[in-house]
Amino acid sequence: MAAPTDTAATVETLEEMEVLEKGLAGGDGSRRRPRGWKTMPFIIATETFEKVGSIGVAANLTVYLVKRYNVGQLTAANITNIFYGTLNFAPLLGAFVSDAYLGRFRTLAYGSFFSLLGMLGLTLSASLPALKPPSCNQTTQVGVHCNGPSTLQLGVLYLSLGFLTIGGGAIRPCSLPFGVDQFDMTDEKSRQGLHSYYNWYYGTTTAALVFSLTILVYIQNDISWPIGFGIPTFFMFMAIIVLFMGTRLYVHVSPEGSIFTGIVQVLAASIKKRRLKLPYPHDINQQELLLYNPPTRGNRIFRLPLTSQFRFLNKGAIVRNGDINDDGSARNLWELCSIQQIEEVKCLIRIVPICISGIICFVALAQQFTYVILQTLTMDCHLGPHFEIPAGTVISISFVALTLFIPIYDRLLVPMARRFTGVESGITLLQRQGVGLVISPISMVVAGLVERKRRSSALSNGGISPMSVFWLAPQLVLMGIAEAFNAVGQIDFYNKQFPEHMLTLAGSLFFVSLAGANYLSTALANITKKVTSRDGHTSWLTEDINLSKLDYYFYFIALMGVLNLFYFLICAHCYQYKAMSLHAEESIKIHTKVEADAGINIDRDAHNK
Repeated sequence: MAAPTDTAATVETLEEMEVLEKGLAGGDGSRRRPRGWKTMPFIIATETFEKVGSIGVAANLTVYLVKRYNVGQLTAANITNIFYGTLNFAPLLGAFVSDAYLGRFRTLAYGSFFSLLGMLGLTLSASLPALKPPSCNQTTQVGVHCNGPSTLQLGVLYLSLGFLTIGGGAIRPCSLPFGVDQFDMTDEKSRQGLHSYYNWYYGTTTAALVFSLTILVYIQNDISWPIGFGIPTFFMFMAIIVLFMGTRLYVHVSPEGSIFTGIVQVLAASIKKRRLKLPYPHDINQQELLLYNPPTRGNRIFRLPLTSQFRFLNKGAIVRNGDINDDGSARNLWELCSIQQIEEVKCLIRIVPICISGIICFVALAQQFTYVILQTLTMDCHLGPHFEIPAGTVISISFVALTLFIPIYDRLLVPMARRFTGVESGITLLQRQGVGLVISPISMVVAGLVERKRRSSALSNGGISPMSVFWLAPQLVLMGIAEAFNAVGQIDFYNKQFPEHMLTLAGSLFFVSLAGANYLSTALANITKKVTSRDGHTSWLTEDINLSKLDYYFYFIALMGVLNLFYFLICAHCYQYKAMSLHAEESIKIHTKVEADAGINIDRDAHNK
């Protein structure tokens, strides 16, 4: 009598394996009904564990290079900036791979395994004597006159950082959109749940950052580097397990081809038809009726109405004889594009200048992960008579300020602003970013004033300033508030202004801004060091921070922030917010001749900032 039971169990096991395989392939999951909040514990837990793992390894990288790898301070700062820049630029490639080939779930899964490999590599580099240089006991000149790492040791370190970069490039653009995929956009209750998902996502991510920058950094500095790296590795392993636990519940949106190909197709079709004249050039409603406008695919893509901005691109939707097949599809996608494709490209063109303005703001943010840590190494880090704050933990002041300020902003400032502006969110998306751009240069001026005092104090006391590390708190608090306005505002802006088809790209664009800031910070540091050391002068930036003029460098970044603010105001004034049809899936004919659908009435006067 045991045989039937065993057979049933075997069949059930095979069915579960089939479901898992289909989930990884994005097959069966694409037809599931969105489960909404039932899937959130798995997705949010995965994101939280991944953040603890990746930030726990990367946040203290500068200190690890200086103290354990005997690397010079300026060199360590540049390595950290390049690593963060590459880590934040990689999501753009990850978004391409996800949309064109793998889908979000498979990209997340592969990225998690690469991140785990990178963390294992760093843990081994901190544990095995053959993979790390001999310890240097000098304290006043850390990283100078000590045996540096060998080629093998640097190779293992860079390989581990490379795996972390690949993993971060896959995880970061897909984690938030994958959660959005689990909600039904046609259901009002599900849309309300999506707003809660954003809050939980940001909240748990910030909590993971604070945990990594405090407890893990303390363990790494004061207890053991191998244990400090081993704990994040364990968290990353848990993230992979939790991700696969929810496989039977996830909705898997299949890859629909690269959005970058669609962008190039729109540009190519518009150029090929550049000599054609648009019908009804002064009446955009009538013009739309004569251009190629097939129904959108799926119930997740909302129709974008035709706009007159960048009207040159509208020529790509002009229908010529032979452009359309008998079934209504375009005969050649490189010669005929739909209005939806064209408007998606227009959305991207409008957003890119705003994205560029965020890079300069993040240049100031990048200093928290480099020079603030180097300042901390020469200051009094004691909190009470016995406890000493780890250098890498100080930057958590900024994240704590961010965490505390967001509920104040949502519960107090937004209702107050709403009374005066009549805007549901208190201020517009661009106004929120602009406030952050105002605060950012102010924080750098404060940083310059504090650095001037710290350097003078350190030179008068043998290289170690008696100033408390909490002198750095004002600039970090200001930067945290600036981040609450600009960085969180950018994420909100991208998710609301990008078309649904481009949400993965939206998730990557924020990290591309961070990458640009890191690369720009490295370039600025190298150029500043070279230019200011001419004619025998002491450079503003040297390997010994006490001999540098870091305050001048901070003032220079503040000046760049002021110029960037004026650039942003110009871009915001010219920006048009995305318009969207309230009817996601109207039955619209393919217009090969003059045909009118009077049922669609859309206001194309997009709101200007």
